[in-house]
Parts: sequence; C-alpha cells; structure tokens
Amino acid sequence: MKVALLTREFPPEVYGGAGVHVEALASALEPFVEVAVHCFGRPRSSPAVAGTYEAWPAIAALAGDDPLASALGVLSVDLAMAAGLGDAELCHSHTWYANMAGHLAKLGRDIPHVATTHSLEPLRPWKAEQLGGGYALSSWYEKVALEGADAVIAVSQAMAADVRSCYPAVDEERIEVIYNGVDTTSWRPDPATDVLERVGLDPARPLVVFVGRMTRQKGLAYLLEAAPAIDGDAQLAICAGAADTPALAAEIHALADVARGRPGGLCWIEEMLPRRDIAQILSHATCFVCPSIYEPFGLVNVEAMACGTAVVASAVGGIPEIVVDGETGLLVHVELDDGPDRAPVAPEALSRDLAVAINALVADPLRARSMGRAGRARVEAMFSWPAVAARTASCYDRVVASPR
Repeated sequence: MKVALLTREFPPEVYGGAGVHVEALASALEPFVEVAVHCFGRPRSSPAVAGTYEAWPAIAALAGDDPLASALGVLSVDLAMAAGLGDAELCHSHTWYANMAGHLAKLGRDIPHVATTHSLEPLRPWKAEQLGGGYALSSWYEKVALEGADAVIAVSQAMAADVRSCYPAVDEERIEVIYNGVDTTSWRPDPATDVLERVGLDPARPLVVFVGRMTRQKGLAYLLEAAPAIDGDAQLAICAGAADTPALAAEIHALADVARGRPGGLCWIEEMLPRRDIAQILSHATCFVCPSIYEPFGLVNVEAMACGTAVVASAVGGIPEIVVDGETGLLVHVELDDGPDRAPVAPEALSRDLAVAINALVADPLRARSMGRAGRARVEAMFSWPAVAARTASCYDRVVASPR
C-alpha cells in the first residue's frame, strides 16, 4: 500500500511533539507500507520526503504579522499538497495544518483519509490571542477534515473523549486510540555530564527540569510561580523556545526574573538543543516537571521516563495514562474553568502543589530514582515505535477494506 504522510513538520524543521511523531512513524512504518512524506517548507534531503510545499507567494507576502493571511497561507499549502500526492492509495494527515490537504485528497482522488489528532483547536482557545481571525479558520479546517475522515486516530483515551465531545458528528467506530511512541535508543539514561557542564548545571546537585514550548497550554507560568517555594538546594532548569506572542514572552520573562532570585537559581536555556543534549539533562534530573493545562498525550513525559527520570505532572488530558501516580512520578490535580481560556480555577493552588510534589522528590532521591527506573520499564513495555507502527498499519488495512 502506498501511504502519503501529510505534515507541517519534518526534520530539520521540527518544533513540537507532532513533528517528532511523524519523523519516527515514517521510519517505523517502512516494514508495513510504502511511505511518502509530504511536508511544509523547503526541500528536504531525506529520501522519505516526496514533496515539499510553501504558501503561495501572493499570500506569503501578506502574512508577516497578519495571522489571518498566515492561516490562508496554510490552506494554499494544503491545496498544493493535495495536488502533489501522485499515486498514493491512502493519506494520513497530522494536525490542523495538514488535515485539510487530507480531506481535499479524499474528495478529489477518492482515497481514504486517516487523521491523527495531536490536539484539538476548540480546546486551545488561547490561540485566538496568537492567531486572531486565523483561529476561526484553523478551527474550521480541523472540523471539516475530521468529520470527513475515514478514521480518526486519537493519541490517548482522553483525546478520544475530546474528539467525541468536540465533534459529535464523527462516528464512534471511526475513532481509534493509538498511543504515541518514543525512540528508546536515543531517549535513554546518559551518564555523561559534558552537556550539563556546558550549560552551567552541577551534576552533583538536585535538578528540576522543564522542557517545552512557551505557550499557555504548557503551563510554564505556574511552574515559575512555584519556583520560590522549590527547595533551595535544587537547581531549576528551563528549556523553552520562543513564546507564542510578545505579551506571553513578557509575562514569562518577568516571572523568570523573580525565579532567578531563589537560592537554587534559574538556568534558562532558550536555544533549541539537540535530542542528545536534552536526553542528558533529563537523565541527571531529580524530576521532570510538566505543568500543562492541556496535553492530549504529553510525549515529553514519555521521553523523560525513557531517560529514567521521575515525572511531576498536572493530571490533565492523556498524562494520567502515561504517568502512574506514585509509581513513575507524582500527579498534581488541577481543575480548569469553563471560561474561554480554560485556565486553572485556582492557579495559586496549582503552583503550590507543584512545589510540594517537586520538593517531595528532591527530599527523597532514592524514591525519585526508583520512579525513574519504573518509568523506563513502562516506556519499553507500552510506547515502543514498532508496536505503534503495527497498530497504525492495521488501521490502514481496515480503512481500505471498509466500504466508503
């Protein structure tokens, strides 16, 4: 079977969990199907990439700081992508950026469309702050594509429930849960210390680490609010990329300035570190912290566990399906409001409880290491890429065999 994987991200242009997922899935699927990757951006050297697509010049010229033009540019890419699929027998799209390309290919080429939901636009209302009117378009692209897809893969049971809630027109039998995977050979415990020393971390001291994008859903602000209450013997390292908006950047950096005054200090790493560097930092962490308020799966938690690291995480979305409370880490309860931002009802309590959980592991390093070992074992048993690829290929077979 010839399968076209449709994605915004593919190496070297990867900035989030969806991009990591598609890169690994493309490789893991090779024993099962013939894979051709179609992605946004410049030409790639990878033999897996069959086509690359950029926004139409007339629209791209208008984009810049205009989120609406940027969202329309995405549609122009999807139109070109749908036209460039050649003899694909099935297309598999990832995220709203590529979902519409899959939908158009289904209609125009009469081939099945499988869509993996890494997140859902209706559950990320803070994107209106970032995208303005473009958010209405991204939401519409996703709705049309998912409701028309032959199969919708949810990356967790929590995500499947969200799909049913947000898009009741999607038939229950078309939703399938297939967890994300992780490369356990590159994400593994690393005893070396060269990366730590280069970024200014002391391997002999307790270490608390955050890795993630600087977006509201990742909850970095709540961790920084907690920073003054974190044990002063512990180092706090933040590996964060650029913020979604200038306003969010100003808010986060103001909190970071306060956090730098804590006894253990703050190590802020804004550069995009390679995987090996992140794996080493995680390997030496007493705990990894995931304070997200929206996390359909939470791949970064799996990566931390694969490195043998205990996890402290908010109990939202798919995280409780990954982190076993009291066994591979500690979960922190958070109640979200029903307002447009889906913010924590009690943000001070979330920050306080994060600090309490972090301090419990800093004070008991033997327990933290035991949780790390249990986490590594759980990853090996449940989240390997060969298993994920086999289930995905089986999904393809069912879709192709089903009447449409």
